[in-house]
Amino acid sequence: MTDLAREPLFRPPHLPSAPGSNRPLTVLCSFLSRADSTPLDIRRRADDHMLDHEGNPLGDPAAHTAANAFETDANLNFEHWGEYWRKVHGVRFIHAEEADDRSLERLLRYDQLHRFAPGPTHTDAPPYRAPVDAQGKLWPTVIGHIEPYRRPRWDGVAYLNFAGAEDIATVLGNARVREKILPEDRVIFRDIAPVLARQYVVVPSADGNEAVTLVKTHHRSPAIDRDTFQRWWRHEHARHAAAHARPWVKRYAQLHAIGPTEPGQPLYHPEASKIDGVTLMSFASVGDLEDFLRSSAWQAIGEDEARMTDTKASEWWTAIGMVLVNRIGPEVATDPNG
Repeated sequence: MTDLAREPLFRPPHLPSAPGSNRPLTVLCSFLSRADSTPLDIRRRADDHMLDHEGNPLGDPAAHTAANAFETDANLNFEHWGEYWRKVHGVRFIHAEEADDRSLERLLRYDQLHRFAPGPTHTDAPPYRAPVDAQGKLWPTVIGHIEPYRRPRWDGVAYLNFAGAEDIATVLGNARVREKILPEDRVIFRDIAPVLARQYVVVPSADGNEAVTLVKTHHRSPAIDRDTFQRWWRHEHARHAAAHARPWVKRYAQLHAIGPTEPGQPLYHPEASKIDGVTLMSFASVGDLEDFLRSSAWQAIGEDEARMTDTKASEWWTAIGMVLVNRIGPEVATDPNG
């Protein structure tokens, strides 16, 4: 069977799904940046990532654009990367070569969240305003009035759901993944920041296939520890946010970081270790997200978050969600005491 024929079998209605549980799942939420020519002083690069055509790490991605094994044309890089990640890498990841390879059955859900550049971000959110002169008139030319583009830190998220941490080792430790997928990661990704988390679904999805997701990182206030922040977040703040979420938000999940905070530990990453939680709020459309961000509900949620978080350290942006695997259905809310 070809990949084209196989891939839909990992999603409903083709895949017999199991009812969701009210117990928290273990999630690997990996923030990704594409293998591009951004200078090293602007964007971090993971060790041994970004290779040349001979398979050797590039010394300076900005100085050797033509040597980039993934894409040599900087003008095409963002488009090519998004297309390749979904249409090639995603299909390779869920392609079981051997008939007796059952490791992928441990993967309950796999979404690719591709950052959508035209969507709202923490640096440029609705209401948008037309650039005008002191009299409120449009400039006769946009030349000289185009603001610099403020790019978020990451280009996307690989969102993988498991029943428990032991299943992560089964899926990612498979020989096929170790020998053929992880080496590909070094070519197409500039950096991978894995956030190991315990997931609490506050507003469950009706169909598991929302189009648009707001991805937001959270850093606790320096005055409190991680446990205190997460306890408040999943109990008090979750109720507050859920009360303001409807009718816009179709799914709301909190990812509570449980990963390593010290170098040398498995899955440690210097950026990921600073993240205490990740919010995933999903919507039917970009229009619904923009309406939500204009509402008093979004303002109320932000004011509540500011009581316990370092808002300057957080960032959020819009993603287009693409579901490659989903064995969960229907999803149910997670017990906050689970």
